[in-house]
Amino acid sequence: MARAQSLILVNTGHGKGKSSAAFGVMARGWARGWTVGVVQFVKSGKWKTGERKLADHLGIEWHTLGDGFTWESTDLDETAAKGRHAWEVARDKLASGAYQLLILDELTYAVTYGWVPIDEVVAGLEARAPGTNVVVTGRDAPPELVDIADTVTEMRKVKHAYDQGIRASKGIEY
Repeated sequence: MARAQSLILVNTGHGKGKSSAAFGVMARGWARGWTVGVVQFVKSGKWKTGERKLADHLGIEWHTLGDGFTWESTDLDETAAKGRHAWEVARDKLASGAYQLLILDELTYAVTYGWVPIDEVVAGLEARAPGTNVVVTGRDAPPELVDIADTVTEMRKVKHAYDQGIRASKGIEY
């Protein structure tokens, strides 16, 4: 069996753990001496997350380019513009050849919400520099993304503490 020059992994589904799994790959790549970058499409810098603290500590490049969850947005045009900008940043990084791993956290939402056409995303991923592995996260991965991915994992919620009225916990969800 041959080794791939680089891989596209997609973590999708309605269960928890899509981004957490991607950040596990981030840590693994860093531990192998890779240059790693993260582009977040939805989350804003307001949340002080554990994964961001880890990335800062490890010297991993991190771009939080969203303005928060869409249901909290006061200006959906601005939210969409930020999503498009995040894709431009991600596309440039994919093509640069400077990374062995890029995490495109919540990219699927940029497609689902109509900020970025799926054909642009597919073209950008397929045109990535040789040796650039990519992990894409988010619910409802479009079929076109699933088709070009090498590995697709669907997270399915069986049970979640939030359903019992338990709020997100530091160190567990963020």
